[in-house]
Amino acid sequence: MLKGQIVEGRGGIYTVVDSAQRAYVLRAKKRFRRQQMTPLVGDRVLFSPGDKEEHGWLEEILPRDSLFLRPPVANIGLLCIVVSPAPQPDWHLVDKLLLSSRMQKIKPMIIINKSDLDEETHKEAQESYSKSDAETLHVSAVTGQGMQELGEKLTGRLCCFTGQSGVGKSTLIARLLGITVETGGMSLRISRGKQTTRHTSILRGNGLMALDTPGFSLLDAPEHMDPVLVQDYYPEFVPYFGDCRFAPCYHDSEPGCAVSEAAARGDISGTRLLRYRDLLGEIKKNWRERYD
Repeated sequence: MLKGQIVEGRGGIYTVVDSAQRAYVLRAKKRFRRQQMTPLVGDRVLFSPGDKEEHGWLEEILPRDSLFLRPPVANIGLLCIVVSPAPQPDWHLVDKLLLSSRMQKIKPMIIINKSDLDEETHKEAQESYSKSDAETLHVSAVTGQGMQELGEKLTGRLCCFTGQSGVGKSTLIARLLGITVETGGMSLRISRGKQTTRHTSILRGNGLMALDTPGFSLLDAPEHMDPVLVQDYYPEFVPYFGDCRFAPCYHDSEPGCAVSEAAARGDISGTRLLRYRDLLGEIKKNWRERYD
């Protein structure tokens, strides 16, 4: 058996690349289905190559370093959450992606693309996330601003670009890797991105590895998460743990909440706290209905 990594999967057919960058077309054995194990792009695998025109077989999925469910990919080293001035940023979506990345111990980065259009989106991101331990980077795939710095941060790890449609993920990757990637524009009639990436694949170039993923506008909150644990994934709340009047404190509407007081003083982002409470409400609802 040989060892490789899944770089693309479509309709039960997987493309795997070995250490010499040779590509193989494979199918997954039926036992994966019995084990309820789905091979994912990014998985490191053992496989048997096919003979001439025949496809080979995926034999074993090696232990994963991380598993991200939206998009469904494995072994990510850096989650690049891309937003831009157009389409209008969905900061609730960004917060959910940050929560998911931290639950999986994946380092997140917020990339503000299309910086040539305006500076306000970057200011919004700085206001919300400066205390959140999520690095924000201001770039433009058109003018080249910040692209060298971004490339340096991607070096040496598998990076997943995710976010809304139309924010320029494919354009960023094309410029960083020096390759041609199909890209779409903005739909002026409905002011949202046109979907051009329809499946997930690993792209390589200039010594970098990046996952280009289909854009999306909705992401569900975790279904079976104890609501009291949500705060653990907000680094800006940590300095105030133990200072609230009540324990446990959800930092929602409780009196004497140290996190609320910090937001009132401007020590942490008040808008981010409001979005946290919206997300907390979704997770509380999921928790109540988990046995329905």
